[in-house]
Amino acid sequence: MRVVDEFQKEDVRVSIFSWNNKYLIKFELGPMEQTFKVSEMDVLDEKDLGSFYQGDFFDQVKLRFKEMGKCLQNQIESM
Repeated sequence: MRVVDEFQKEDVRVSIFSWNNKYLIKFELGPMEQTFKVSEMDVLDEKDLGSFYQGDFFDQVKLRFKEMGKCLQNQIESM
């Protein structure tokens, strides 16, 4: 597995790996993570991966984290 890039954006840790002819784009926030696998054949240049951590896609990732956080909190409170 090759590390392509790692950085923090708006409290979200973003890690991009290249493995098995796929890019793994991992977003982490607190105890939660989301990982997307994209075929290397679908990406012409590694610079194009930027579209995954900006704009609508990144906004949806952050929204999903909010939903995940609420779900986790509800489950912990109901134990």
